[in-house]
Amino acid sequence: MCVYIRKHPRSLATFVAVVSLFCLRPAVAGGDEAEQPAPLSPYFFVAGADSAHDRLPLKETSADVRLNGFIASVQLSQSYRNEGTQPINATYIFPGSTRAAVNGMTMTIGERRIVAAIKEKQAARQTFDEARKAGKSASLLSQQRPNVFSMEVANIMPGDEVKVELTYTELLDAEDGVYEFVLPGVVGPRYGGDAAHAVGEVRWIQNPYLAEGTPDPVGYGIKLELTSPLPISDLASSTHELVTQWQDQRSVRLSLKDASSAGNRDFILHYRLQDEQILTGMTRFESQGENYFLLVSEPPKRVLPEQIPAREYLFVVDVSGSMSGFPLDTAKDLMRRLLSKLKPSDRFNILFFAGGSDLLAAQPLTATPDNISRAIALMNNQHGGGGTELYPALQRALSMQSDENASRSIVLVTDGYISAEERVFRLVDEQLHRANLFVFGIGSSVNRFLIESIARVGRAEAFVVTGSADAASKSEQFVQYISAPALTNIRVAATGVELYDLEPANMPDMLAQRAVMVLGKYRNADEDATITLTGVGGRGEQQWSFRLDDAAAGDSTLPQLWARKRLERLYAVPTEEESELRERIVDLGLKYALLTRYTSFVAVDETVRNTTGSAKDVKQPLPLPQGVSNQAVGRPMPEPELYWTGLLLLLVLFVNRLRSRSNATPA
Repeated sequence: MCVYIRKHPRSLATFVAVVSLFCLRPAVAGGDEAEQPAPLSPYFFVAGADSAHDRLPLKETSADVRLNGFIASVQLSQSYRNEGTQPINATYIFPGSTRAAVNGMTMTIGERRIVAAIKEKQAARQTFDEARKAGKSASLLSQQRPNVFSMEVANIMPGDEVKVELTYTELLDAEDGVYEFVLPGVVGPRYGGDAAHAVGEVRWIQNPYLAEGTPDPVGYGIKLELTSPLPISDLASSTHELVTQWQDQRSVRLSLKDASSAGNRDFILHYRLQDEQILTGMTRFESQGENYFLLVSEPPKRVLPEQIPAREYLFVVDVSGSMSGFPLDTAKDLMRRLLSKLKPSDRFNILFFAGGSDLLAAQPLTATPDNISRAIALMNNQHGGGGTELYPALQRALSMQSDENASRSIVLVTDGYISAEERVFRLVDEQLHRANLFVFGIGSSVNRFLIESIARVGRAEAFVVTGSADAASKSEQFVQYISAPALTNIRVAATGVELYDLEPANMPDMLAQRAVMVLGKYRNADEDATITLTGVGGRGEQQWSFRLDDAAAGDSTLPQLWARKRLERLYAVPTEEESELRERIVDLGLKYALLTRYTSFVAVDETVRNTTGSAKDVKQPLPLPQGVSNQAVGRPMPEPELYWTGLLLLLVLFVNRLRSRSNATPA
């Protein structure tokens, strides 16, 4: 062989290049993140790579869901079974709701049931790793992203069946009067070319996927029970066929008609709960010395004209240089449509901003044809130029006085091309008060982070308009959404009791398509303590009072729901330095036993079960989401062990070739 290489030096270069290729590729598939500069990426699961891998550990995932109308309580179960001959460690990546308050986990092995502990994330990881190395069965639940979770189960012994159950609760919102419950099905493949710049752990991206069309070997099931204080209507799933068993008009049980291929997409359920009048209710719960309450006010199914309060609109329109051309032309079209939809009883004003800001009028104008024509003419004369000074423009808009008995909506129209987003979020959170803030993002590539986050902090909706066709549909959608406010100037007050830590701190208007929900705490309650909800409608002031003693007192989800709402505020409007923000999030996670970006659940069976000193690491492959092709993953890539098998085979073939050529070539 050495003789051949001396005579054929190019063969050595070829050999080194091929060997290098095979040696480097495992780092892309599953090597140590710190040792690889290559992008992180998913890869295809290849059957036959290893007998242990062929016997995949996750056998079934199921959900038991209970809906009480606007609160979802979910128990998600994962069953793992080791059908091989050696101990295994399993990793499973799965999706979750971004609003879920994950508040519990248990692990069951045979007759032993272990309740997981909530710990700071690094401490939980250390506990899990120590248990795994000691040969103890353990499980670790971590949040990788707000909607992506990982489950790791260590030392599953041959013949073991391990069941891991996690529980979560979430508060559901109604859009266009329709409640939506979503149970996410599968995590889509993520490409990690920018992993070096990502926040938090990213190695979960390197997960195997089943090829397109491959049946998912994991069983999947959903059982759902919906019980509502109001009659249920328009019940339907747009994603799965259901078996429906009605108990009465306010109670129904649901299950999947066909679960064989149901896990490769989200499960979505829609339903209505509205009645002919404003309906309110309150529940309460005591936990660890603190008292929580949830106050819900549901708008009527149809808001009559005489029920609608006065309406006032302030349009804040970006006319900066970045809006020049197509974005500003689209904004002009949008404004013409929005202004033409106003009624003569409405009042409006426009604040144009770029480097500075200018008002259409010193005081809001009535929406007469002449005033609307004047506004459209001024809008058409805008050409775009200057910087995008959004903060002072919003500051001016939020400080303007308005009729306290009018439903006030601020409508921001911008491409969002600014960099200091967080100060804008804080401004909106602190000064919006009772107004509604809607955002229209204009342009082919708007700053969606800014647009969507302002709407979230402002407790309203975001609309992205990319062209004239969008302007027509989005303006109509907006008008329908805000056309019939049912209640404005909403206030929550108390007699004989102190309220604190309300979420939200300021109440938005009740619109025809949006209920009002208030979560909070109370203390120092008298025997006759009362909480009162007050608002102004077209018929004047309306009021609902609830005696604390009469409120339902059995909803144990309220503490976690309140903590989840507080976390959402911290995520969206960070007011502290990173270290202080982390400390507050950890404190909330530990106090309320919640999974967060900085806390995890860990369960350990203290019995040393694996005395072999080793276990096979198995990543559970995921099905590709419905409608996603193999192109989302790229070239099929086997498990890392196959590379060394391939390298050995290549060496054997290379040596055989050298021998055959050596025999044919004189020395």
